[in-house]
Amino acid sequence: MTEKRPDSIISTFLTERVGAGDFPSAVYLVAEGDKVHFTDALGYSVVEPYRIDATPATIYDLASLTKPLITGLLIARLIDLGELTLDSSLSHYLGEFEPPDKQKITVRHLLTHTSGLPAWRPLYILAEGEADRAAGVIASEDLEAAPGTKVIYSDLGFIVLGLMLERLTGKKLARLAREEILTTLELKQTFFNPNLAMQTGIAACETGNLHEQEMYKQAMTGGSKPNQKSTINNQKSLDYDGIRKTLIWGEVHDGNAHFLGGAAGHAGLFSTATDALRLAQQFLPRLSQLLKPDTCSLARENMTPGLEEARSLGWQLAVTSDSTAGLSLSPDSFGHNGFTGTSCWIDPEDERVFILLTNRTHAHALPFININSVRRQFHTLAVEALNALKA
Repeated sequence: MTEKRPDSIISTFLTERVGAGDFPSAVYLVAEGDKVHFTDALGYSVVEPYRIDATPATIYDLASLTKPLITGLLIARLIDLGELTLDSSLSHYLGEFEPPDKQKITVRHLLTHTSGLPAWRPLYILAEGEADRAAGVIASEDLEAAPGTKVIYSDLGFIVLGLMLERLTGKKLARLAREEILTTLELKQTFFNPNLAMQTGIAACETGNLHEQEMYKQAMTGGSKPNQKSTINNQKSLDYDGIRKTLIWGEVHDGNAHFLGGAAGHAGLFSTATDALRLAQQFLPRLSQLLKPDTCSLARENMTPGLEEARSLGWQLAVTSDSTAGLSLSPDSFGHNGFTGTSCWIDPEDERVFILLTNRTHAHALPFININSVRRQFHTLAVEALNALKA
């Protein structure tokens, strides 16, 4: 009888989830130290307008993985160089945040989602088509909590970090990422704003920004917080002309990142599982080419003790209740999810990295399926497969 490979159960599980309609494709990678032990590509990266098989080289819109893998990494490098500190005041770099209620916001608050800024606003509507107004629009929002008192996962906070990096360095975020990270690591399949010629090698996303349109409608009507003051008001049209209605394929899915030119602090990065691994390894002291060991340790430091989530430098920690790490990763593990269906978790105890890339927003009617249970089971099966290698 032929003995099954330890990772076959991972591929079988994810194939079942493809068949169940959770997502049309999945590419995964599991590494320990500097060795990739398991990787596979399943399903179709594109279903409509025609089918394209997913491969290990398929490029995915990483969505919010941009936050730690680019924005957090860039900030960590500036900390290494002594050009920035975690407790630097945001208003020192962005004058729009000088009003009294915003003056206490620091880089640390933004990285840990404790700035008090709201989770999301449609900047493409509120800034009336002028990307240069984004910082001012965000600064005009009322805080939902005093800085440092509550974890509110905020795209706006990381958009601000991206704008801060641009002001500080005098370079656009895409160029800064390319020069400081991507070129140094020799990553050939990681970028913002892919060329049109690369489209067939990229996993497709949603047809139109219908999900964001629903979010905007909820915000217009007050949503769950009808008394929350916002720059959104009933004079803004629900029929915003800029909402994309065609298949989003080869351009960033996130509406605000698209409005900001395709490269923003919260979203916009495209990559493969292999390249994403190299980015993740920069937060492991022995493997990092870009960060000092002490700076790497900031990724596993709980900077929000006693608050709603355990947060570190751009990452969520596994000790957070209901995190997608599951129960198989060590408590020191840190990771992040992306809305398009991506995730990256790092277990520093054994230098293990778990990459799962899917395109759950493609060829699927609203609402999209919550795949957090899939992510947890993926980690469980991957750890079992790694342990089996040592048995």
